[in-house]
Amino acid sequence: MKSKLILAALAASLVISANVSAKPVAIVKGTMEVAVKHDGKTVKISRNQDNKNTIKPAFAKTSRPCPPFCIQPAVLAPGVETIAENEVIDYVAKMSGGDSSILVIDSRTPDWVKKGTIPGAKNIPWTKLNPAKGADPVSILELLEDEFGITESEGLLNFSKAKTLVLFCNGMWCGQSPNNIKNLLKLGYPAHKIKWYRGGMQDWEILGLTTVPGK
Repeated sequence: MKSKLILAALAASLVISANVSAKPVAIVKGTMEVAVKHDGKTVKISRNQDNKNTIKPAFAKTSRPCPPFCIQPAVLAPGVETIAENEVIDYVAKMSGGDSSILVIDSRTPDWVKKGTIPGAKNIPWTKLNPAKGADPVSILELLEDEFGITESEGLLNFSKAKTLVLFCNGMWCGQSPNNIKNLLKLGYPAHKIKWYRGGMQDWEILGLTTVPGK
């Protein structure tokens, strides 16, 4: 009986020790999670609480061939702001709170999106705005009107109510969101209304932030 009590006490002490060693992982000091909307459902963005968690293998590669997976510049184009995770979360939260002037865009192809995306993001693949990939003027115009708040009259595009777009893709080596941004700029989209999350899913995953399966 005595030995059983000793073993039970030892087991309890190990549990307590494990709990003490597991330190909380906040997004920023004082903020453990942020609730946002994704496909009409509430999702809480937080960081993985396992202090020993490691990145998913899909984002562990260091040496993808360049081209096409070349390192992107810090500033993609004049007037386009490069942002990081806290700003992305803030934009998603505002959008989830009813701010219809913001649209967070996952620029990747659907096969990547299915593996996980940022909660609240809408998938608009880079091919949809790229004439070289088969996007025709009619479909591009429809996308601009339906998703980005652009109007057209007699062949002229009106950007006065253009949404603030936050675009991302797989990371600092990915060209999908840069492609979307460059094509939008060619169409006349205001640069100051385009925000670029350069770190993309690789940095998001490195920080252990919440992802949701894309459609």
